[in-house]
Amino acid sequence: MTHSIAILGASGYTGAELIRLIAGHATMKITALGANSKAGQTISQVFPHLRHLDLPPLLQIDEIDFANIDLCFCALPHKTSQEVIARLPADLKIVDLSADFRLRDPEAYKKWYGNAHAAVAQQEEAVYGLTEFYRDEIRSARLVAGTGCNAATGQFALRPLITGGLIDLDDIILDLKCAVSGAGRSLKENLLHAELSEGYHAYAIGGTHRHLGEFDQEFSKLAGRPVQVQFTPHLVPANRGILATVYVKGDAEAIHNALESAYSAEPFIEVLPFGEAPSTRHIRGSNFCHIGVTSDRLPGRTIIVAALDNLTKGSSGQALQNANLMLDIEETEGLMMAPLFP
Repeated sequence: MTHSIAILGASGYTGAELIRLIAGHATMKITALGANSKAGQTISQVFPHLRHLDLPPLLQIDEIDFANIDLCFCALPHKTSQEVIARLPADLKIVDLSADFRLRDPEAYKKWYGNAHAAVAQQEEAVYGLTEFYRDEIRSARLVAGTGCNAATGQFALRPLITGGLIDLDDIILDLKCAVSGAGRSLKENLLHAELSEGYHAYAIGGTHRHLGEFDQEFSKLAGRPVQVQFTPHLVPANRGILATVYVKGDAEAIHNALESAYSAEPFIEVLPFGEAPSTRHIRGSNFCHIGVTSDRLPGRTIIVAALDNLTKGSSGQALQNANLMLDIEETEGLMMAPLFP
């Protein structure tokens, strides 16, 4: 059986990544591509690296006929995404890659994103798309909300430790480095080569990063009481990858054992031997997440390091993983490619 797929926001980085992944999928066929700003162009004009693929031209979203579409990926910016999804057919399966449906509380969305939610009915039905922890709900969902790439990385490192009661919930420090593609493809002065290369910098310092809304929501739900982490992201002059260094109070060997146990059957999560640390070089272009655990020189403290590709496991790969479940396809289909190295 072939599944007909639409991608909205196909001219952005996550849209291009979706096309790359689906090109190697056994049962998915892209039949519609939406990109309002580049409507009328071909994919080869927008992304020359995809010119070998036989794909439909880019259309205005309102020009797309969704009657025979089995699933739609929505790779649009937040705020735009909710407005578009509210107008899509009510029975259409959707995987949204924006932030618009990640937060269950409309007031939390307004707090972190600065505007009232315009699709509250859809927000109420959305399932949070962290595949390894919401697999059953995703299978039966109509609308799945992809996680933030930073939020996914931190959660892979911490969720099993919170549920296992292995760490001090009031002393969690998350130091994260993110590659520049996480900021999207739009032109921004601070992302010019001359202003970004040869250095890196912290941003959203002091608890203002929007992915904190996801950490607050998910960690507090797991713990059954409010949990707030210290989180500082840094922008690094690399195209792909996230590296999160997490500092916690807890026994290192118990933490390593818990992570190994939690992820032993997971196809995309690799827990490294105790004392080893991952690198973004080793997950680039893949749907894998590598996690390492090391004891600190200070007694009772542990360092956890997690690495994933923000465009793949942190976004488009996760989206395809979820879509596979929603369409009753093997979860790993189209996603078992090896990382690119060097």
